[in-house]
Amino acid sequence: MTSPIYAIDAVVNLWTAEAMAHRPASVREFFVEKMKVDGAVYAGVSLDDMLRMMDAAHTERAFLIANRSGRRGLPGSSFIPYELVAKAVNQYPDRFSGLAGIDPTLGMAGVRELENAVRNQGFIGAQFYPHWFEMSPDHARMYPYYAKCVELDIPIQMQLGQSHVYAPEQALRSTGRPIAIDAVACDFPELKLVGSHVGIPWTDELIAMAWKHKNVYISSDAHRPRYWPASFIQYINTYGRHKVLFGTDFPVLPFEQTRRDIEALELRAEVLPLFLRENARQVYRLP
Repeated sequence: MTSPIYAIDAVVNLWTAEAMAHRPASVREFFVEKMKVDGAVYAGVSLDDMLRMMDAAHTERAFLIANRSGRRGLPGSSFIPYELVAKAVNQYPDRFSGLAGIDPTLGMAGVRELENAVRNQGFIGAQFYPHWFEMSPDHARMYPYYAKCVELDIPIQMQLGQSHVYAPEQALRSTGRPIAIDAVACDFPELKLVGSHVGIPWTDELIAMAWKHKNVYISSDAHRPRYWPASFIQYINTYGRHKVLFGTDFPVLPFEQTRRDIEALELRAEVLPLFLRENARQVYRLP
């Protein structure tokens, strides 16, 4: 019997009861009704339960996002404190790593918070949702954060693709066109940039950016693998084998179901360990 290939999940949301206290009730309909997240899972998942789910899916490590989804107080917005993710990472350092969410409206105060999160709280990367702030990735307010990421030698992950209506009171424009990172990658060639959510509906545009720029990568999270565009599967399986990181965006995608979907793709034997584990390990410089 062949031993399983263990995975690193590059996009996971902290979903404990403590974290849920920082999410507005208004987003439940989006997650449960539209994204089909199991109601019991949506109510909250302890770290121990998450680890059991990860074990069942042969996931050895998850990158937990201290997300900053919109400015505080706006409808649908959530703001997970860095301390909550740092606490989870400190409790299970061999299973979790932290990504520090960015709110570009905070200016240099936010830049200093990011630096502190990396230098003193153990975070290994930054994370940004362009649509939550209705700012394109090449917006001037993001440039101090990119410069700080280069200085700290950490990747920044961001959602590239369409937004949804997370709360009826605040519809958000889709500002995450992948072509917008072309300028960023040109201006910051040392910056490691990971485009998450497959870039849908502009997947081919994101593939073009990853092909053009040495330090642009793609995360495969949030969209079920059985529905991925054929061009994306082909990219993973061929000339993009070193450029795509595995992810779920849990609880949007369940760990086990996603792993079964990946196995059903029948990726090449030499590609599977790169996609599931090694690419993330290299990009984030994990031991």
